[in-house]
Amino acid sequence: MRAALVAEYRKLLTTRLWWLLLIVMVGYLIFIAAVVSTTFVFVPDGQEAPLTGEAAARSVYSVVNGVGYVFPLIIGSLAMTTEFRHKTITQSLLVEPDRTRFLVAKILSVVPVGLVAGLVGVLATVAGGAPLLQIKGDGAMLGRSDVLVGLLFSVVAIALWAVIGVAVGSVLSNQVAAIVVILAFTQFVEPLARVVLSQVDALAGVAAYLPGGAADSLIGASFLGATGDVDLLPRWAAVLVLLAYVVVLGVIGRLTTLRRDIG
Repeated sequence: MRAALVAEYRKLLTTRLWWLLLIVMVGYLIFIAAVVSTTFVFVPDGQEAPLTGEAAARSVYSVVNGVGYVFPLIIGSLAMTTEFRHKTITQSLLVEPDRTRFLVAKILSVVPVGLVAGLVGVLATVAGGAPLLQIKGDGAMLGRSDVLVGLLFSVVAIALWAVIGVAVGSVLSNQVAAIVVILAFTQFVEPLARVVLSQVDALAGVAAYLPGGAADSLIGASFLGATGDVDLLPRWAAVLVLLAYVVVLGVIGRLTTLRRDIG
């Protein structure tokens, strides 16, 4: 298992695309965090800010998950789908014939990359949002324990998104299809579903069990919180929900893509 894990990790380090995605992620999050912070600090006369103080800061910093999670998802999916696109999957399975062990090694190998992406994403989000909050708002709140804990769990959440991405790639081995599905789900399907579900009292709690809702629960704040109340799960439950997505998608991938004859 150790040999398989080291081999998969080395593959990731030699892939330049995820570094490029991180660069794009940094610029995107700096811009979005700055834009979101303006909605809290520049309010028309006679109107109240949607959120103030610590609540505003936590909402701004949650942007790293609210809109940034598409990047670790794609990075994770590329770790798997690249094997099929470049026809290296056969060689990989010759090195590690146990396909379950191969999949587990692939999933675990992306964790360090996910943590790096999480740290970079959090720093970019703070760099984009904190200055305006500090200068024009109630403060960046970076000395508050709840804010710092939220930032710490944001790093963990991004790492989990990368892991989920590998599981998605095991189900959708076609690289283009995987990226299209990820973009459609993260940019349209889930945000719309969360907004719609939040408007129905009987279904409002269901949104917290969607991947993005569970990640927001792990962070302890939601980018959607500025538009209204958002139901959040306890952090331990959020972790279990996200891991459940990894397990379910991984099992599906193992029983479908990795069960077929590969040549």
